[in-house]
Amino acid sequence: MRDNSTAPPQAPAFTGRRWLFPSAVIHELDADGARTGGAGRPRRTARDWAVDFTCFLLSVALGIASIDTVTSDATLPEGLIAADQLLGALACAAVWLRRRWPTGLAVALTALGPISVTSGGAGLVALFTVAVHRPFRYLAWIGGGGLALIPFVLWLRPEPGMPYLAAVVLTVLLTVSTIGWGMFVRSKRQLMLSLRDRARRAETEARLRAEQAQRLAREAIAREMHDVLAHRLTLLSVHAGALEFRPDASREEIARAAGVIRESAHEALQDLREIIGVLRAGEPDDAGRPQPTLAALGTLAAESRAAGMKVTLVQRVSDPAAVPASVGRTAYRIAQEGLTNARKHAPGAEVTVQVSGTPGDGLTVLVANPAPDGDVPPVPGSGQGLIGLTERATLAGGRLEHGPRADGGFEVRAWLPWG
Repeated sequence: MRDNSTAPPQAPAFTGRRWLFPSAVIHELDADGARTGGAGRPRRTARDWAVDFTCFLLSVALGIASIDTVTSDATLPEGLIAADQLLGALACAAVWLRRRWPTGLAVALTALGPISVTSGGAGLVALFTVAVHRPFRYLAWIGGGGLALIPFVLWLRPEPGMPYLAAVVLTVLLTVSTIGWGMFVRSKRQLMLSLRDRARRAETEARLRAEQAQRLAREAIAREMHDVLAHRLTLLSVHAGALEFRPDASREEIARAAGVIRESAHEALQDLREIIGVLRAGEPDDAGRPQPTLAALGTLAAESRAAGMKVTLVQRVSDPAAVPASVGRTAYRIAQEGLTNARKHAPGAEVTVQVSGTPGDGLTVLVANPAPDGDVPPVPGSGQGLIGLTERATLAGGRLEHGPRADGGFEVRAWLPWG
């Protein structure tokens, strides 16, 4: 089991000066594993303390300014005046709880408005907090209730020296301005969070694209490994089988077969070493030795003839060097896989490799062989190379078809674009 305790800790997503930003915003911007306080309430920053202290002072100032409204009413008893001021002081003190219980505090202070005029400033602060920290549906119910109570409160406690209608309009404008300001602050925060989410999605998509590109590169290397090693190992198998079933062969034949086995094993090891080097170093698949192109078909046919195959190569391309490298490499791999399959499934049969094409018309590759003499035992794992070749041809913009012929043989036909 892998030990995850040694994994590096995830860095927080927010790396700015934390004390300059609201704790609620930092709590949302931080990474999931690095949020302050975990899933609980975030701690206040220095900015939060300054804002809360300012809101407290504003509530106290508005409460003190409202004392004249209470003391100027001669019909109020002294006990009710004292209770009004006491409730106003408690409401100002409760402002410090606005971040923990914004909705409950706003509902309580809105209901307290008709009873205590001096709590009006704290009520505005609580309404602003709901507008900032809660969805609009909470604000609609609480703000609508507060606006509906304004005419009733001013009718019970009229402002001294101000007409009733002017007082109502002024109070409504102050309340609506507070709500609008809170909604503006909330929209700015939501915009910041949406931009951050968009950046995270972009980073995630970029990482997924990189992983997909790496996976496709590894699949391409795996196909390359199959195409190369299958050809080399088939040569090894043919000559090793010949040595096993021909113990009476001459010394020259044994030496020639051993030389082919040694050369094929050396080539297979070198190809495998290069492919493993690409996987370890992350280099492109064209690093190391030059990749085979269409001009290397002659060498491929000579290797197959040296292994005892009957190969007829027909090249009807006037200038093989003019074929694009990617197209030539794909054609080479198709011919190589076709010879490997013919060697495994039709031993002793003559194989024809035909390549033709011109710029604009495309490049056609045909690998065909007649039916083998006698029964050939099935080879395990057959068919995977043809699947890989079909995908390789499709990725190159061409197509590949394969199947049995009417005479019992088999052919592989591919067309590749040559612009």
